Amino acid sequence: MITVTNTKLRQFDQVIEIIEKNNNDKTRLIAILQQVQDVYRFLPPQVLTYVATALNMPVAEVYGVATFYAHFSLEAKGKYVIKVCDGTACHVKGSSKLLDTLRKKLKLNEQKHTSDDMLFTIEAVSCLGACGLAPVMVINEQVYGEINAKRCDEVIQTLINEENKVESAS
Repeated sequence: MITVTNTKLRQFDQVIEIIEKNNNDKTRLIAILQQVQDVYRFLPPQVLTYVATALNMPVAEVYGVATFYAHFSLEAKGKYVIKVCDGTACHVKGSSKLLDTLRKKLKLNEQKHTSDDMLFTIEAVSCLGACGLAPVMVINEQVYGEINAKRCDEVIQTLINEENKVESAS
C-alpha cells in the first residue's frame, strides 16, 4: 500500500487510488493509464513519472506505452474533444469543410488543436466507424452524423452559450 507523507504528493491522491485499485500491478499499466487520463484528460509528465515509480518500472517504459497508443495524449485537451472523421466517406462528403469551420470559429489551426480557454480540442481522425452517417463528428461521446458546416457551427455555438451561462451564474 502506498502512503502519502508529503503534502506535495497529495496532488497524486487520485493516481494512488487508481494504482491501488489495480493492485499495484504493472501488467495493468494500460488500464491504469486509461483511468489516469480519464481524471486529467491527458497524461501529464509528472504523473507518468509517478506511475513508473509506484509500479517500480522504468519511466521510459511507461512513456513508451503512453506514446505508442493513439488513445493516449501527452497534451492537455479541452473540456470538449471534437473528433472529425476524415476517412474516405466523410472526406468525400465534406469533412474538410467541418474542420475549416471549427478552426475558424475556435481560432485554431493545424498546429494549434486546443482553444486558449481550454474548452475545445479538435482532432481529425482516420475513421469513427460511422460511414453511413458521413460526414461525422463526435464531441466527447455525442455523435453528430450527416453534419454540415452550418449545423456544426450551431452545435459549437450552443456549447459556448451553455458555458457562458455557467460562467455568469458563478
